[in-house]
Amino acid sequence: MNRRIETLRKASFETKPSISIERAVLETEFYQENNGKYALPVLRALCFKHLCTHKTLYIGDGELLVGERGPAPKAVSTFPELTCHSADDLRILNDRSMTCYAVAPEDIKTYEQKVIPYWQGRSMRDRIFNSLPEDWQRAYEAGLFTEFMEQRAPGHTALDGTIYSMGMLDFKDKIAKRITRLDYAHDPQASDRAEQLQAMDIACDAVIIFAHRHRDLAISMVEKEQDPVRKEELLQIARVCNKVPAYKPETFHEALQMYWFVHLGTITELNGWDAMTPGHLDQHLYPFYQRETEAGTLDRERAKELISCLWIKVNNHTAPPKVGVTAKESGTYNDFTQINLGGVTAEGSDACNEVSYICLEVSDELHLLQPQPSVHISQQTPDRFVTAAAKVIRKGYGYPSLFNSDAVVMEQVRVGKNIKDAREGGTSGCIETGAFGKEAYILTGYLNVPKILEVTLNNGVDQLTGKLVTLPTGDPADFSCFEDLYTAFTRQLEYVVNLKIRMNNYIERMYAKYSPAPFLSVVIHDCIENGRDYYDGGPRYNTNYIQCCGIGTVTDSLSAIKTHVYTNRTISLGQLLNALKNNFADEEALRLTLWNKTPFYGNDDDLADDIMKEVYNSLYTAIDGKANTKGSVYHLNMLSTTCHVYFGKMLGASANGRFACLPTSDGTSPSHGADRNGPTAVIKSLSKMDQLKSGGTLLNQRILPAIVKSDEDLEKLTGLVRTYFTLGGHHIQFNVVDTKTLRDAQKHPDEYSDLLVRVAGYSDYFVDLDREHQEEIISRTAQEMA
Repeated sequence: MNRRIETLRKASFETKPSISIERAVLETEFYQENNGKYALPVLRALCFKHLCTHKTLYIGDGELLVGERGPAPKAVSTFPELTCHSADDLRILNDRSMTCYAVAPEDIKTYEQKVIPYWQGRSMRDRIFNSLPEDWQRAYEAGLFTEFMEQRAPGHTALDGTIYSMGMLDFKDKIAKRITRLDYAHDPQASDRAEQLQAMDIACDAVIIFAHRHRDLAISMVEKEQDPVRKEELLQIARVCNKVPAYKPETFHEALQMYWFVHLGTITELNGWDAMTPGHLDQHLYPFYQRETEAGTLDRERAKELISCLWIKVNNHTAPPKVGVTAKESGTYNDFTQINLGGVTAEGSDACNEVSYICLEVSDELHLLQPQPSVHISQQTPDRFVTAAAKVIRKGYGYPSLFNSDAVVMEQVRVGKNIKDAREGGTSGCIETGAFGKEAYILTGYLNVPKILEVTLNNGVDQLTGKLVTLPTGDPADFSCFEDLYTAFTRQLEYVVNLKIRMNNYIERMYAKYSPAPFLSVVIHDCIENGRDYYDGGPRYNTNYIQCCGIGTVTDSLSAIKTHVYTNRTISLGQLLNALKNNFADEEALRLTLWNKTPFYGNDDDLADDIMKEVYNSLYTAIDGKANTKGSVYHLNMLSTTCHVYFGKMLGASANGRFACLPTSDGTSPSHGADRNGPTAVIKSLSKMDQLKSGGTLLNQRILPAIVKSDEDLEKLTGLVRTYFTLGGHHIQFNVVDTKTLRDAQKHPDEYSDLLVRVAGYSDYFVDLDREHQEEIISRTAQEMA
């Protein structure tokens, strides 16, 4: 890390997030003047152009890459067309102790006077909540599921390498040629396609304007700059911004700036909190690196400096603020930019290259909140690269996360993607699989699987409120055997999933109709050819996911019921339900029996793991293949972000001995403290799940720093990972931290401001987490390697 990067890193790390209302005000003014004058896609594109033309620009001292979402680093835009925050929302964001955003009092006043009066009732969130059916709302309020799209744009946006071989003028040419082929005589959608294509063309112009404004700003700064070195840097910035994104990049610097302008375009246009990612950045950058290092116009240290600048830029972009249930399910500043490293090429060969190693080094040295690197390991990946990743993991940042590249490819091929597209795909957000640059893969929200068991045991009634929230499936007293209970559980599961999908599909059409994304559509394959928007079936692949939470908790609870009620008959179901209703008050002996005498998932015990397999297959049956509105289908994936904490609060005591309101298990991880036979037993349990039937599974493991100190220790860790992936595992990640350190950080947060921990599919600063999330991490089993 040279002095420039040290300075930029320090500024990024120390700058506190704030709310910028500039985008909201510019958008409101534009809509007041233009709404109703244009077709909606064109209106959205012209609004994007208005933003790119008028938003405040920022070029900081020492920067080599330029561009911010707001007027300054960590100044977060709001998206009133998605969620129109109230004045009280803004005050809460300013005052709350965790994930707070500074909001100026005069901005709140402007919001009250200008933004709220226009957008109240017009935002997507208002449209959605004004149309909710009563049965959906009951289930939602009971915490049976969440809905991602109730206050953010749908989808995980991941790019392939197209933007490194085509500039915006090339895209405009492609759009113009497609317009000439419109067939108004035989295609009833030709007029709609024309509007979409016109919007895409305008969006290309918008991002070129944005870059040229940075060019002009850099030139104006040259005139005032005294340092001749900085003068030349500013001139170079101007040259780069004059080139990209209008034209394809030809240098390493141009390639990085090209990506960054596209990244900014998508998150300025609409995609608030959308996991925007460059995909296989090392593969995309390597041809530029190789060509320039061979020509002598770039050396390794300069390349590393430029990549460090990109990392810092990403870290400057705090996630837009969340409110309501969404804030409870995912309370973090992280905007979920995941960088895929390694893996395989489109031809199937090992993709590791020198840029892969540089990216790992940058992540290690900067240890910032984001971006979050992920290492993709195939059978062809060299041990040297896996060991390099392990050396970063043992630093305790919680990253890189590790993915089975071969499984990621097979998951996509299974659902009909061609092998080349699958290999060019990977993971984004937390662990979600998709075809980069060719797919809209939409996360629709989390499913609280343990809660579905709870309402089954209460004949459709929410144990915490006493309200009927689903359908009655029978008095538990009438269940004569475990199979009767499980049949009722699957009926409840099918009901809740269908309820969720019904509303998801409605919301999906709302976004296609009212919130198209013409710029994003430009850079995703087939949207231009189809003349359709990213949100309206334009991409080559269009997938919806439901994220299933708590399989450890529900498996262990079912195992407890099967073992103690139906097999050993040591307690009646009525007695157990009464204990759960009273949160084990005066029933500690029973609770300890459930906790200590039940076969639990995560210990390579078939008695429990067979139940896990049955639950997983039931989830698959209930979700996989259900139709979305874009000619494709739903699939499941198994992750929770931090929703397992929120879902736990919505859940009474459970039959595995868990007290009411405590977190449920996360991802596909075992329940907290239930994995008692070491990490090898954990991965053997997980390997019994057919993970290729999902769109991704998440496995958290916590290990002690003392057991990964030596090179021999790292060999054991990498051997564990290789074994898990050979057994079909999708993903694994590690927290390398001891409980003593975490407890001390709770007591002395100022001394641990940069302590990163793995929360779910992302890392976060431990001291930025609330007490509940801190305790959840501490409660995870600290594994030792045999």
